[in-house]
Order: sequence, then C-alpha cells, then structure tokens
Amino acid sequence: MIVRLTGTLIEVTEESVVLDRDGVAREVLVPQFAISELAAHRGQVVTLHTMEFYEGNHASGNFVPRMLGFLHPEDRDFFRRFVAVKGIGPRKALKALGQPVRRIATWIESGDAKALAHLPGIGSRAAELIVASLKGKMDDLALPAGEPKEARTGRLSQAQRDALEVLVAWGDTRGDAERWLERAAQLNPDVQSPDEWVRAAYRIKTGVEG
Repeated sequence: MIVRLTGTLIEVTEESVVLDRDGVAREVLVPQFAISELAAHRGQVVTLHTMEFYEGNHASGNFVPRMLGFLHPEDRDFFRRFVAVKGIGPRKALKALGQPVRRIATWIESGDAKALAHLPGIGSRAAELIVASLKGKMDDLALPAGEPKEARTGRLSQAQRDALEVLVAWGDTRGDAERWLERAAQLNPDVQSPDEWVRAAYRIKTGVEG
C-alpha cells in the first residue's frame, strides 16, 4: 500500500487532485476542506499522506482502486476512524470533511451533534450516530478543552507568531489565522520571514496562487 506520495500538483478538481511524478500522473481524492489549500499550490511539489480503498458494486464484482490523500498524518488517522461509523463510507466522509479534522474531532468529543449535523451530507441522525460511535475515541485529535492562547501559539515560530498578529490586526479570527499558518507550514516548509508567512497564509485562505 502506498502511504505517502510526493509529486507536482498539476490539476485540482472539486473532489480530487492529480500529482505528476516522473511522467506518471496519479489522481488522488482529497477532503473538501483541503481543496482550496491545495489549489493555491498548483504547479508546486506537494506531499500527501495516502491510503487506498476499492470502489464498486458488490453484485457485479466490478471494483476500481482509489487513492485518498491528506495533508497531515493525523488527518488520515481521523478519516480511518470516521469511516468506521455505520453509513459513513469513504466518499461520504470526504464530502463531510468541510472543516479541519481537529475541529470536527473536538465537536465529537464534546458531543456537539448540532455542529456535526451542519457538515455536508451529515444530518441530525448521522450526527448522533457519529457521537455515539466515536466520542471518547478522538481525544488525541481534538483541541484541548480550554487550551489557553499561549499554549496554542507556542506551536508557532516567532516569525509565524508575528504573522499571526498581522492577520488578526487585519480582521481575521485568531483561530482561522492559526489554522492557515499551520497548513502553510506543511506546504511551505522553507518560508521564514513574517511577510512571507502572511502571504503563504493568505494563499491558503483564498485558494489562489501568488
């Protein structure tokens, strides 16, 4: 099984991306929340943490291999647990992940079925089932309850913290700005100055290059 894939991002659709490596192009299905972030890096080399499944009709026996890709290993870990819930298959799970997995894991751990019900394709009944099935199993992925601002920003470098304050001063919420900077660090490991971090974060926010 292929568990990590690095290549040049040459195409982004509503539900997948295409990575080219040495002339071989692979289609990779990705969660909804990652589409805009990846779109900002079209033409660049990216790394996805992957897993595979077979999609098809049991009656006909016609199955097609599919590859799923995630920006972080913990996103993949969350997905594996999420699809274990009855009625949540890989396609439905990818569509439902319209928010970062740490946020969804937090809703699950807090029993917030109302928030979960607003995820794409997840209604009230499925939300209740998700909480019943997974509450207590997502604590390692959820945001710590009452985590102080200092603890959260302690995960950022000084340049990232400076960029964070600029983004907040421009009107973005601190939580969103932190998330964009964390994603930017995954996709742009060589960024160093606060100005570069601000630009990288806004590429994540807007889903466009530049």
